[in-house]
Amino acid sequence: AAGMFLRLLSDVRWRAANPKWRGMTCSRRSTSSTAEPHPVSLPAQAQVVICGGGIMGTSVAYHLSKMGWKDIVLLEQGRLAAGTTRFCAGIVSTARHVSIELKMANYSNKLYQQLEQETGVKTGYMKTGSISLAQTQDRLISLKRIASSLNVMGIPCEIITPKQVAQLHPLINIHDLVGAMYVPEDALVSSANVSLALATAASRNGVQIHERTSVSHVAVQKGRVTGVETDRGQIQCQYFVNCAGQWAYELGHSGEEPVNIPLHACEHFYLLTHPLKEPLASNIPTIVDPDGRIYIRNWQGGILSGGFEKNPKPLFTEGRNQLEIQNLQEDWDHFEPLLSALLRRMPDLEALQIMQLVNCPESFTPDMRCIMGESPTVRGYFVLAGMNSAGISYGGGAGKYLAEWMVNGYPSENVWPLDLKRFGTLQSSRTFLRHRVMEVMPLMCDLKVPRWDFQTGRQLRTSPLYDRLDAQGARWMEKHGFERVKYFVPPGKDLLDLDQSKTFYKPDWFDIVGSEVKCCKEAVCVIDMSSFTKFEISSTGDQALESLQYLFSNDLDVPVGHVVHTGMLNEKGGYENDCSIARLSKRSFFMISPTDQQVHCWAWLKNRLPDDSNLTMEDVTWKYTALNLIGPRAVDVLSELSYAPITPDHFPSLFCKEMSVGYANGIRVMSITHTGEPGFMLYIPIEYALHVYNEVMNMGQKYGIRNAGYYALRSLRIEKFFAFWGQDLDAFTTPMECGREFQVKLEKGMQFVGQEALLEQKQNGVYKRFTMFILEDHDTDMDLWPWWGEPIFRNGRYVGKTTSSAYSYTLERHVCLGFVQHFDEKTGEELVVTTDFINQGEYEIDIAGQRFQAKAKLYPFSSLFAHRRRKDEVELSGYQRE
Repeated sequence: AAGMFLRLLSDVRWRAANPKWRGMTCSRRSTSSTAEPHPVSLPAQAQVVICGGGIMGTSVAYHLSKMGWKDIVLLEQGRLAAGTTRFCAGIVSTARHVSIELKMANYSNKLYQQLEQETGVKTGYMKTGSISLAQTQDRLISLKRIASSLNVMGIPCEIITPKQVAQLHPLINIHDLVGAMYVPEDALVSSANVSLALATAASRNGVQIHERTSVSHVAVQKGRVTGVETDRGQIQCQYFVNCAGQWAYELGHSGEEPVNIPLHACEHFYLLTHPLKEPLASNIPTIVDPDGRIYIRNWQGGILSGGFEKNPKPLFTEGRNQLEIQNLQEDWDHFEPLLSALLRRMPDLEALQIMQLVNCPESFTPDMRCIMGESPTVRGYFVLAGMNSAGISYGGGAGKYLAEWMVNGYPSENVWPLDLKRFGTLQSSRTFLRHRVMEVMPLMCDLKVPRWDFQTGRQLRTSPLYDRLDAQGARWMEKHGFERVKYFVPPGKDLLDLDQSKTFYKPDWFDIVGSEVKCCKEAVCVIDMSSFTKFEISSTGDQALESLQYLFSNDLDVPVGHVVHTGMLNEKGGYENDCSIARLSKRSFFMISPTDQQVHCWAWLKNRLPDDSNLTMEDVTWKYTALNLIGPRAVDVLSELSYAPITPDHFPSLFCKEMSVGYANGIRVMSITHTGEPGFMLYIPIEYALHVYNEVMNMGQKYGIRNAGYYALRSLRIEKFFAFWGQDLDAFTTPMECGREFQVKLEKGMQFVGQEALLEQKQNGVYKRFTMFILEDHDTDMDLWPWWGEPIFRNGRYVGKTTSSAYSYTLERHVCLGFVQHFDEKTGEELVVTTDFINQGEYEIDIAGQRFQAKAKLYPFSSLFAHRRRKDEVELSGYQRE
């Protein structure tokens, strides 16, 4: 067993081949902390200091040096690749649910394939393929959805029968399988050697690598990284990269300005066996059995098998950890369920001799996605950590994207799902992290149907109305730690049944949401939207207006009381944020953004607003409860409660006014609902929230008022072709690509961020267009539903993916929103997407491998179609902008 954990021969050869290294590292005879003196001193300064010599740190160093940055120092507290990387199972798998993770894994696979040739270091790369097994129909649907994504990305993949599984891997018991997914290009590597190969290439490109060097803290001045303090002296630097793996959290909190990196370690077990009597072929496919919670790969003719148990063991909650991870204690009782699953799947192993049970820590994050990006509080402080047991799969791609981010200011793909700024300080509580990772680790294997929710760390951020709504049957989901209502269960419904209904098909809440939507359209509904991010920006002079005019794409120099819908764009014209801004006075503005923008938007503005004591920005999210009053009778309810004229003449669309509602003063009322339906948003100081809610509900009774949730809101906004940031819009989407030219002040001669990119698009055309699809031959009751991420085909060719979808209760059809691109059939080159190109195509949406015909439109339905009609009477033409 010890053989596996000895440093590999390639390590020694590599150091011998790199003269730079000979004096840099101390004696390797001992793993104790009594290291011999370091002959080579640390440099006094560098452009970049990377902390961590595992797969992440070496990948970042490799990619930065490839991009031309040479003044880089990589520090490792122990030995290179001696942390989690050393114990990694070495499976490179592209079968991922999240698009950006799939792209990272695909890039990693291609990089590792040629790394040995590039560096001369043996990486153990072996293309074996992988087989993901399905014991249930729902699991097979989940695999088919992944297969659809892989195929359109050009990654070979097929859904196979149990018999085909047996042909590819004869030792597998197939009696309980309904199917499987085969990805022939997935691979195995020696993860420690991949790390050493990346370090070799980086070292040849000028990166200095120092082992046995611990970073104690990061120096910060005026919100920027200025250097690092180590046990061997200081290094001044402009950039610091925290690739410290499971120690990233502690390292983040050790600086002068703490950086929250929400991750937590759990013990992770896998088994090693002696070779079989007939040793397994080196290229036999890796098996992933998510329903059995295990993976199985060939290891030197025997088996390496681990998994993700239902009762994981968190580690180091108090911050204790080992310098280099020694093998933790074996725990056979704990591993027993996984061993049973392995023996069920491969019965012939009964007589096999076990070599060792390996126990090593893996770090997990609160949402099962890795963490990358720049700190929102410290400029120049970058993070890449929390790989959720997929470090070797993501290592190459994650290092590439982070290097691009540092060098160019942004990565080449939309990495928002992985951005550190998706988390706030609330996710860095150790208690929260300990409890959440105990849920996350089993979820690695659990079936993730659409709209599933975490159960731990809940009721953390709540509206003052939480208990009141909960008592009325609210069913909750969580966004950025904030509880939001999905829908309200009417009295008499089987609550237990509804809470447990999870499916890829028509869900049990279908009729409930339908009745909420009907009420929004015919009477009046109340939706608590307190989770929205809310900032106030004000100044003593014109500083606020001048700054915001430059940072936002629409004209904010509007009369006091007007509301402007605008984008906060980057230099490429992409949406960093999509928000509504009300002008409260000549010198103050009230900004409403999506819930998950709280950290990102604050950091973006803080870094770009002038450092002027006369200009202030305050996060007032917690100060206001937001109620969305939707429907044609909203105006009646509000006018009776305020004794003020609310007619369109007195209160036009996109208008903001401070009013009294009931006994409460200072309510900010805006004529906007974020759905395209008539109504008002009420921003209520929290101490008045309960009073105003009660008054609204009491007064609204005669108008048929009821509570509604976000599922109804989603259906309404999608059928009105409203794009939402984080789902449809991102940093790579411009206003020109989603029909929002009218929200940009291009003709007004004012400079703003992203202006040049938009002018270029206006002149040359766009390469993708936001499009609305109405499914034609789709049976809502019997067919699989579209949720998001489904491939779009035009005339049989792949042209893009859906970004969001919902059932339209008005049209009685499913509506999908997504982007259409135009690729040259011969060269694959991107071409301009014209209106004719959209309108003249025949479209299909691929749902788990089954294609459904769809009508494509560039504009939403006019109000003419707001009346319910039978499916065969709906005329799918006559669109106009609303």
